[in-house]
Amino acid sequence: MAAGAREVAPILIGIVPFGLVAGAAVIQAGFTVVEAMGMSVFVNAGASQIVATTLFGSGAPMWVALATALTVNARMFIYSTSIAPVLGDAPGWLRPFLGHMLVDQNYASTMTKGRFRADVDIVPYYVGAWLALASVWQVSNLAGALLGPLIPASWGLDFAVPLVFLAMLAPTLKDSTAVGVALVTGVAAAVLVPILPLQSGLIAALVAGMVYGAWRDRSRPGEQPPGDGEETTALATEAASGEDAP
Repeated sequence: MAAGAREVAPILIGIVPFGLVAGAAVIQAGFTVVEAMGMSVFVNAGASQIVATTLFGSGAPMWVALATALTVNARMFIYSTSIAPVLGDAPGWLRPFLGHMLVDQNYASTMTKGRFRADVDIVPYYVGAWLALASVWQVSNLAGALLGPLIPASWGLDFAVPLVFLAMLAPTLKDSTAVGVALVTGVAAAVLVPILPLQSGLIAALVAGMVYGAWRDRSRPGEQPPGDGEETTALATEAASGEDAP
């Protein structure tokens, strides 16, 4: 577990401002500190938490808030299908908990580093990475819930959120396919997210990036099928348009 925690340590500092924003958003929507922490633990998804509480606080029906949160977090389906074979040795009773632990940073660390290390057991590595991420996330959410109203807006903590994902994306840009996927996804997200309802533009951007990546990684006559290109493509796609934290 320690190996996973050490691997994600460099990005933990970037989670703090995201957690502060998420915790403060729940309080601003009219929830209590206890409710804010409960949402943080059970939702385990920063962007969905912010979107749902913002919509609910502005008077949107509950079903709209929930549907939007689920749409924002729909990329976890893509993550899970990609990472399932990597965690295939986990016992059946543990797999639902591993699903709850699936967040952007844990996925990125496991898929780009952990699964290639012969010196670690990948399941404890994955759990250890999540424990480190979740600990910082919960503490920063609590701080945001308690201190959010006291934090000056001029600090611009919201700006720190995309920085976390830029730090995750950069190591995946190892070839022209990954760079192209990131560009296609980013442009598609910038164009489609503002005009499509319920954050469905995010899903459309992911699909656009994946289609482009699959096209670039396709096997040509006389060539060997691509090895890990599919995982690299998927990770670059998700990081390019990711909005989440644990």
